[in-house]
Amino acid sequence: MIIPIKTYLKVWAALLVLLAMTIGAAFLDLGRFNLPVAMLIAVTKAALILLVFMHLKGGSRLFQAAALAGVLWLAILLALTLDDYATRPEETRPRNGQVAPALTPGGTVPFGQEP
Repeated sequence: MIIPIKTYLKVWAALLVLLAMTIGAAFLDLGRFNLPVAMLIAVTKAALILLVFMHLKGGSRLFQAAALAGVLWLAILLALTLDDYATRPEETRPRNGQVAPALTPGGTVPFGQEP
């Protein structure tokens, strides 16, 4: 499938508008909505790139399945990472931007690394 140049130019213009929105959102204090707005803009940009520039729109089913498998694998890895962090003991979590000392398997701080 051949995509006309006009489509590429429209997507390029849309990506520039989304870039301006990203920059604008970075300067706005939206409170707890900062992350959702930034993620919405990022996902929209990623979808445009995937659908048009990577030819997922109108591509073969096999290519679409491979792209979907990649996204699912990324979701699995992120879920496992977040699960690992959520189930760690409280004393190993960073607080107030500080890095917690490394603990040995016995739960003690190695010699010379006392806080």
